Amino acid sequence: MSLPRRAALAAPFLALPASGQSYPARSVRIIVPFPPGNMSDLIARVLTEEMQTRHNVQIVVDNRAGATGAIGVQAVARAEPDGHTLLLTSNSPVAVNPALTPNLPFDVLRDLMPMSLIGWTGFLIVVPPDLPANNLAEMVALMRASPGRYIAANPGMGTAGHLTTEMFSRLTHVPMEQVPYRGSAQALLDLSVGRVHFMIDAMTSALPQVVGGRVKALAVLAHNRSPLLPDVPSMTEAGVPEVADFQSLAWAGLMAPAGTPMAVTLYWNRILNELLADPGFIRRLAQQNIEGAPPGGPERLADLLRADLARWRQLVRDAKITI
Repeated sequence: MSLPRRAALAAPFLALPASGQSYPARSVRIIVPFPPGNMSDLIARVLTEEMQTRHNVQIVVDNRAGATGAIGVQAVARAEPDGHTLLLTSNSPVAVNPALTPNLPFDVLRDLMPMSLIGWTGFLIVVPPDLPANNLAEMVALMRASPGRYIAANPGMGTAGHLTTEMFSRLTHVPMEQVPYRGSAQALLDLSVGRVHFMIDAMTSALPQVVGGRVKALAVLAHNRSPLLPDVPSMTEAGVPEVADFQSLAWAGLMAPAGTPMAVTLYWNRILNELLADPGFIRRLAQQNIEGAPPGGPERLADLLRADLARWRQLVRDAKITI
């Protein structure tokens, strides 16, 4: 449900009962646990401009990359829960990394408060442009014929790209050596020149490289083709029966430290529902290869987080994946 325009305009300054202060009382710091250029960072930049233009709310984007997002997540988990430090993250640091990494210094279900799901992007399977495989079935055949020769890249240990590649390897019964990078940019560069040979990456970073001819897309990790790449087959069409039903998405959402007043959570949920009901905002996300989520409540992100965390924990147990 979208917020009526009148209510939306009233939302930017609300009184916090405990303190009597209006919110936000100062600029809001949004921590992104990745380097610039990641999906979460792109959304944060768009949100910064929209909040300044529409509501005169100042946002400072703070990129805290490292430890597969754990550094940024920990900074928010330990922040003062007054609504002035928030987390804009994909599922990798809050669902994938916790499933893979024991003894993190935070518990995402205990220490974070979901506010709003913002959007998602699909994954692509990409290879060097001169690799002698023009579809996914040919790529799998190459890897099966020469075990250990073809190296997979991922944007970091504990990311969705890492575990999605592990899942692909498990389903196809093709062992893969993975090389982790700090983000997608360098991984895609090495892929383009053949230093590595296979990568599963989010469309936000991979699609521009495909369009530019620097890497070759073999499949979309979804049941249907993407309108952004209508000529690239879906997993159902890729000719590899073992992965015909395999799909994966990278989602992004806004969270706060646990204990943040519910009024602040509802404030941001109202603001984002207003934006997600606006075709102009949806177009801006689409320009970054991100699909905006339909408006919804905080519980939708909370449910998605729990389900995703359970899914990846199951994979880690079943496949005995360790770092």
